[in-house]
Amino acid sequence: MLMPILQVNSEDIPPIVLVCGDPKRAELISRKFEDARELAFSREYRTFTGTYAGVKLAVVSHGVGSPGAAVCFEELIRAGATTLIRIGTAGSYSEQTPSGSLIVSTAALRADGLTRQLVPDGYPAVADSQVVDALFEAASATGAIVRKGITVTLDVFFQGALEIPHKQYKQAGVLGVEMEIAALFVIASLRGVRAGAIVAVDGYADADLAADYDPHTDVVAKAVENEIAAALQAAAKLAVN
Repeated sequence: MLMPILQVNSEDIPPIVLVCGDPKRAELISRKFEDARELAFSREYRTFTGTYAGVKLAVVSHGVGSPGAAVCFEELIRAGATTLIRIGTAGSYSEQTPSGSLIVSTAALRADGLTRQLVPDGYPAVADSQVVDALFEAASATGAIVRKGITVTLDVFFQGALEIPHKQYKQAGVLGVEMEIAALFVIASLRGVRAGAIVAVDGYADADLAADYDPHTDVVAKAVENEIAAALQAAAKLAVN
């Protein structure tokens, strides 16, 4: 069956799929596969398949923001995916989690609009514990600073007339902010599949983004390499669990 948005056939999608925002990052991840093959590039959704450590995997880009990402997650699940692992970037709320660190999200504060149209207020966005454990174990072996805890999913990136409540999130013990994890966790829970997420820290969330934000540094590039390695190791482990 052809997925209408991703433009891939369901028989080509394996049970474990890695997802990321950037189509270029999807290609980067696919280079770690054996026998990598590009299946489709439709809108922001770029799909590759291959094998890693003998396990068939796919990687699909989902673009920026929860609504578009949700389309990707839903179609992958309809195609037969049973485990989704997001590989992304996030802003940090703590000096103990500087640029180059990794965060394994255990749950997401739902500050997005998409999940409010899927589930009632109070419904949790929670990762699968097996996926969390596999990601944290693999990430810890990379030598990077690794933290595990709550992230927040926002729709907004640049501040407008209203202040983004970063200070509240920081005071609540949130580790970092990004734009898609809550959608992933809620959809996975609704559809009965496993999901987890690992993000590389590329700056501080409460900094002046226009002046201070620079995700294109060697430190961030190394963190992305580390999270890719961790996600691949975790996927291989989860394939037999």
